[in-house]
Amino acid sequence: GMAAAALLLLLVAGPGPGRTSAGREQRDALREELLLSPLPTGDVAATFQFRTRWDADLQRGAVSHYRLFPKALGRLVAALGVRELHLALTQGFWRTRVWGQPPLQAPAGAELWVWFQPTVTDVDKAWKELSNILSGIFCASLNFIDSTNTVTPTASFKPLGLANGTDHHLLRYAVLPREVVCTENLTPWKKLLPCGSKAGLAVLLKAERLFHSSYHSQAVHIRPVCRDASCLAVSWELRQTLTVVFDVFSSGQGKKDWSLFKMFSRTLTDSCPLASQSTVYVDISPKNKEKELLEVTPPPTSVHEAIVQGDKKTYAVYDLLSPSLFNTSRSLNVQLKWKRPQDSSEMPVPVLHAQRYVGGYGLQTGEICTLIYNTHPYRAFPVLLLETVPWYLRLYVHTLTIITKGKENKPSYIHYQPAQDRRRPHLLEMLIQLPANSVTKITIQFERALLKWTEYPPDPNHGFYVGSSVLSALVPSVIAMKDVDMEQSPLFTSLFPSSDGSSYFVRLYTEPLLVNLPTPDFSMPYNVICLTCTVVAVCYGSFYNLLTRTFHVEEPSRGGLAKRLANVIRKLRGVPLL
Repeated sequence: GMAAAALLLLLVAGPGPGRTSAGREQRDALREELLLSPLPTGDVAATFQFRTRWDADLQRGAVSHYRLFPKALGRLVAALGVRELHLALTQGFWRTRVWGQPPLQAPAGAELWVWFQPTVTDVDKAWKELSNILSGIFCASLNFIDSTNTVTPTASFKPLGLANGTDHHLLRYAVLPREVVCTENLTPWKKLLPCGSKAGLAVLLKAERLFHSSYHSQAVHIRPVCRDASCLAVSWELRQTLTVVFDVFSSGQGKKDWSLFKMFSRTLTDSCPLASQSTVYVDISPKNKEKELLEVTPPPTSVHEAIVQGDKKTYAVYDLLSPSLFNTSRSLNVQLKWKRPQDSSEMPVPVLHAQRYVGGYGLQTGEICTLIYNTHPYRAFPVLLLETVPWYLRLYVHTLTIITKGKENKPSYIHYQPAQDRRRPHLLEMLIQLPANSVTKITIQFERALLKWTEYPPDPNHGFYVGSSVLSALVPSVIAMKDVDMEQSPLFTSLFPSSDGSSYFVRLYTEPLLVNLPTPDFSMPYNVICLTCTVVAVCYGSFYNLLTRTFHVEEPSRGGLAKRLANVIRKLRGVPLL
């Protein structure tokens, strides 16, 4: 399909010196890249990508010698018949409206989607096993993925790698919006890198700086790609990507000037010795029609121009393998300075963005509202919307309304799979046409179910999460995109192939939702226990005492000296004796 055709553009990276035990030469190569993009708000986004490409047939299980490709993932692909694997762990939310289109967006929490080989007979069993193994590798709670949060989308997640036929029954998709990402997930991710965090760009990945940020997302993408233009043989590609957004204010700078040291508390001293390419790109594209807004020091090795996601981009390129780069000083500390402050009133608005919220009142019914914006001045385009809603929100599909510019907008494709209590979630996929310069509002009503009291989490009043909606679209480009050598452009441009020069693929995620369910008063049993214990102690205790106590009659004694003395005094006073 579209993906396979565009992947023919991919060129094979340089050969590596690794050999298998059988003596056949195995070519593998590592490319490491870092893209620094200043955001319109004055924050800065840093995207790392480590791409390992290996000319080996992992599926046949004939591989015994691993050089650059991590063995844990290679054996996983071979053993479970995985054709394509995408895992993302994210903390925070990418604000498309103010930050622009993300290089690689992911929903808050953990997201996992996998295509299996047609040879896999029991996909659900392989999926369960895979999520448990990944949970162990990345120290994440992926073992909580089960049938209640897994869906099989029919159209939204096409294979990004080489695919002969796409039977969507071989696809599984799950999101855990509650997953908290921290250092214990970052460390195993870094260990998969050929140089670890000892050399190359990974030196900058210092946990306390990465998590002191407003957005942090790490991902692993494994897919088969064509080995060469004839596409007779298959290579395997692993991309490890990490995106982090540093905030002007939380960094304590308050100024919009950035440097590698200010961001990561470290500078670059060398490239990873195993890498065939090691590059830092800085996005110095002029914003808002103004020229030369951003200056970078030291002067870059070269300047590269490309059209990325419909925008003309200019990159300052620092090649860490270039011998001249480390001549003047031992380390590279790229600095970004603004020549004059940006006018924030003219922020560029992305062509496609969306937001979602919960409407209604009370704890019985409510509605999910999604707003999708198309800000393109003259082009309409379709967007594919995927909604996954947990079973305890009972959707009423007859209440689904799609309104654009005051008129009803009928979806051209709709796929709905109703939920089954405690077994599977709702799945709703729709293809909606977005007219130029419009806002489309999608609402659907739901009713909250009552859970069994054992099914509530430890903090039920915090609320229950509903995973992000997924928007997939081929967005028309304002600028004509010419066919460029994909391998020369930075990062992600070759992960999502474009169908032709006039449009580019975008996948966006909305915010996750937090919904309150009717919650029993869990302090009630405590009150009952206290009251019961008091009643038992006071009433039953006294009653039991009376029934079991033995009484002894005491003989009255004549009394002591004090009593006799008192009686003499009473006699004299004429008062009755004691």
